[in-house]
Amino acid sequence: VPAAWQRPYLNVFKHFRVEEWKRSAREGDVAALTDARLKGTVYRIRGAVPTSSYLQLPRTGTQSLGLVGRYLYLLFRPMPHKHFVVHLDVATEENQVVRISFSNLFKEFKSTATWLQFPFVCGAAKGSAHDRTARTSRHDLVGAAPADVRWTCLVLDLHSILSLYLNRRYSHLKSIKLCSNLLVKNLCTSDLVFDPGVTFSEARQADLACRGVAPMPREMAFPVPKGEKWHDLYDYIRFPSEGSKLPYDSIQKSCSGPAAVSEDPVHQLPQTVMLTKAVRDRLSLVHQITSPKAVSAPWKR
Repeated sequence: VPAAWQRPYLNVFKHFRVEEWKRSAREGDVAALTDARLKGTVYRIRGAVPTSSYLQLPRTGTQSLGLVGRYLYLLFRPMPHKHFVVHLDVATEENQVVRISFSNLFKEFKSTATWLQFPFVCGAAKGSAHDRTARTSRHDLVGAAPADVRWTCLVLDLHSILSLYLNRRYSHLKSIKLCSNLLVKNLCTSDLVFDPGVTFSEARQADLACRGVAPMPREMAFPVPKGEKWHDLYDYIRFPSEGSKLPYDSIQKSCSGPAAVSEDPVHQLPQTVMLTKAVRDRLSLVHQITSPKAVSAPWKR
């Protein structure tokens, strides 16, 4: 079976033995340290300029990770008062390489046939001043991470991103470049939707496996002290979000909060996507750009 070794999920850092730095590369100020809250090793990537320090998988641009899972899970925390950048190079079924980038440096969504750039809006602790501002206004929140930015489980649906924005079919993930300023616990790929707010016993009782939903694997999970709830401690962001009527031009936590995730994981299953006219117009323009002829990549490999 093709890629059977990647199922039901692949712990990327563990499989590629990131700590040995033989199959991965690092540049600048990249260090492994123990995080007291997560009770485990995390990688700190920091630098005055986001691109000056990075952790890259695989080691060279001529290699490919060859990861076919539909969903990429990034467990990370932006550094307070800083900017970060993440680049993903993915291959389409037509063997075209597309770069997907997201950053709190980006002010607006931009796209070409070979590059999608998404602003990332950093969430703050529930109830904080920054959090209250985010709930009442969607303006001017792109920028440096707030002081109380939380550990986040970001779920990128690579299949839907390529389909929605470029009308392309996803093949596999070629490379990942995590640029400063970030703390990263791990990366994971899977065809399953992992809901960190669901326990293994709850998943069995609700028979969620048959719907493609599963609890977060223990080796990928953030710790939750007894009596507390995962969604009160951490952020869960799925992009593109399911059922959202907001324009998909930035990556951010839903204003409505995590209730749909924690209360009813079935809501996380793929459903018909509603797009606003602005997004439909933008996608139409993207299709016009990409369909007639190939556009050269705006960066060198």
